[in-house]
Amino acid sequence: MTQQVPSIEPELSGVRNFRDVGGLPTVDGRRVRHGVLFRSGHLAHATDEDAAFLASLGLHTIFDFRNAADQKLEGPDVELPGVRNVNLPLSDPADGAEFWKMVRDGDLDQLRGILADGKGSHRMIASYRRIITERTAEHSQVLHALAEDSVPALMHCAAGKDRAGLSIAVTLLALGVERDAIVADYLESNAKHRRYRVHRSSTSAAAYSPEVMELLSPLFDARAEYLTAAMETIEGTWGGVGVYLEEGLRLTPETRERLRERLLD
Repeated sequence: MTQQVPSIEPELSGVRNFRDVGGLPTVDGRRVRHGVLFRSGHLAHATDEDAAFLASLGLHTIFDFRNAADQKLEGPDVELPGVRNVNLPLSDPADGAEFWKMVRDGDLDQLRGILADGKGSHRMIASYRRIITERTAEHSQVLHALAEDSVPALMHCAAGKDRAGLSIAVTLLALGVERDAIVADYLESNAKHRRYRVHRSSTSAAAYSPEVMELLSPLFDARAEYLTAAMETIEGTWGGVGVYLEEGLRLTPETRERLRERLLD
């Protein structure tokens, strides 16, 4: 039995990018049920008030897609009583470790070297494509868990934009949500109050200069081209969403129907 959730989005002071995915329309006229599927950034800095709100949602499972390096940097999620925490890293901590160190510590010339001339957005597109092709086992595990017993559920990564954004998008594809609605939900991560706060080692003005922030923007934006690249990878690799779900994620029609019954009105 899912608990009633507020219709007004809460103001969480220590958790970024939180939202209920309920209300999104499917192609066959149904809608995602409110109070069963949530997304956010990490919960490591949740205040007592934030934790009390999250506890009120009646969550069954929290899926944390961060890797060990993320957790070391940000800290573990706040513990919520009676909630199952499942850590399913969607990226290798060694993959890009030097790159992200440069993002935090590099000077302007170094950032130009790794991010200028479209390098930043190209890196993000490649990452989205790789998560789709290389993390089918993790996405399959999430969908099967949701179909069995793991709702209400919250999915998060660090910023709640990329790894959680893709996992939410895959879930919405399995539910038959309209493609435009999936993209619109993904782009909600760009709202000023949702965005991940960029942290750099130096606190000097130069470390956050307009040019630095412009160079970093492809890494911290939610851009439709990123999600489009993921969708194109599904089409190009499996030939379509249906085959991707059945062969890539091992989702039988029966399991998919259970998923829809749990998450749709």
